[in-house]
Amino acid sequence: MSHAANSMLTSPSAPVADSPLDVVRAHPLCAETPVPLLQHAVTPPESVYVRSNFETPLAHAAWTLTVTGAVTSPRTISLSELAALPQRELVVTMECAGNWRLGMDPVPEGEPWKYGAVSTTRWSGVSLASLLERAGVAADAVEVVACGADAGPRDDAEGIVRFERSLPLAVAMHPDTLIATHMDGAPLTPDHGAPLRLIVPNWYGMASVKWLNELVVRTTPFTGYFQQRRYVFEIDGDVQPVSRALVKSMIVAPAPDSSAPGDCVVRGWAWSGYGHITAVDVAVGDVWHAATLGTPASAYAWTPFELAVVLPPGHVTLRSRATDSSGATQPERIVWNRLGYGNNGVRTVTVSVGS
Repeated sequence: MSHAANSMLTSPSAPVADSPLDVVRAHPLCAETPVPLLQHAVTPPESVYVRSNFETPLAHAAWTLTVTGAVTSPRTISLSELAALPQRELVVTMECAGNWRLGMDPVPEGEPWKYGAVSTTRWSGVSLASLLERAGVAADAVEVVACGADAGPRDDAEGIVRFERSLPLAVAMHPDTLIATHMDGAPLTPDHGAPLRLIVPNWYGMASVKWLNELVVRTTPFTGYFQQRRYVFEIDGDVQPVSRALVKSMIVAPAPDSSAPGDCVVRGWAWSGYGHITAVDVAVGDVWHAATLGTPASAYAWTPFELAVVLPPGHVTLRSRATDSSGATQPERIVWNRLGYGNNGVRTVTVSVGS
């Protein structure tokens, strides 16, 4: 990857942040990437957003991963066995499904995320498909359930609930669905799922199960708590599991509520789980302009965009609107859902321009 892929279309001054993460909740940890650090094409590893549903389980050298269910050869794999398998590295933009929940009206229940629960990171590990092929997936299999070691009580469920999510078999068997052991070239940290986590490109972050210790191949759809009661779009009584990331963009420079020069370059990122970005428009006030697109760091990474404009003096509003290759375009406003997922509505950034 060239150095150019790690910068915007042009090179803004290096962003500075007071803290590597903006903590939304300390226990279990939920934290956003600070606004200044969102300018990086690849997020600094210490500032990659963190979403935890339960307290962090303890990793240990004897950690294993079991593959069971509808397979001909159930097996248990050690960390050393995983390390000996062919390795893959991917640059992936991952977004929490609840990102920008605070931008919904009324604000739904759930973590009060602003818009920094998204990061782009280098992940490396083993293709999930290689383990499933070794186990021998049954011909009538339809899903693979990824089970984390994290668990705890929930107010709306009995007993202890484990974090588990399923993937359609075709997604699980895609060569770029990874069992990751490393982030940005270093072993995973506890907050990011050490020693093993899934990485599912194009999907919201809940699919990338952390502290992975079991895979269960199923011949019937999974109906667990985090599959049917959380991480679902619930609209007018219809319930659908959250899956691929909706088309979205954000302006990262000038920063929200900052001062901006009259001669300004508006910069940002756009991404989608349904196809590559084909266009981004930027509005200055009520007038829309076509932005210039750059080259993403990978097929799964956000696409840079920029627009050189002359801003009028005073308080100026900026907006961005992305379109992907499926034909989907960001809406002005999303259809409200009870749990506050998938807010990809166009967001307004206000800046102050001197005379």
